Amino acid sequence: MIIIQIENSKIIPFPSYDDQIEKGAELIFNGRVRETEHGKKIKNLEYEQYEGMAEKELEMIAQETTDRFLINDLYCKHRIGKVAVGEVSLHVCIWSKHRKEGLDAMSFFIIELKKRVPIWKWAILENGKKIPSDCTHE
Repeated sequence: MIIIQIENSKIIPFPSYDDQIEKGAELIFNGRVRETEHGKKIKNLEYEQYEGMAEKELEMIAQETTDRFLINDLYCKHRIGKVAVGEVSLHVCIWSKHRKEGLDAMSFFIIELKKRVPIWKWAILENGKKIPSDCTHE
């Protein structure tokens, strides 16, 4: 099962299911807003999306991930709008039979998301200046 959601409010994590009895690995990734960007303190990040296109691209990447790796379940929530320091901006859950394919799938999914999904993030500095945020680190 694939679930993709773009949220305009605080992310509530997907629940953990004990009925996943054939899957030995449950991987959860929470991407949080750091307090600095380019070495400068920030107030928050601000995410913008190409509405309609961002969710479609996330769904395509999720399908590619489940086709390429031995996983069936991939759930993703991505924030848009203002996200405060310390809050979750990206929440991904993947269930797999074994940890290796789950870890490989998680890495692939997030790398492709950063490259392809039309969601842009801006760092809002303490002085109110808006600068592009760096997404190149892995």
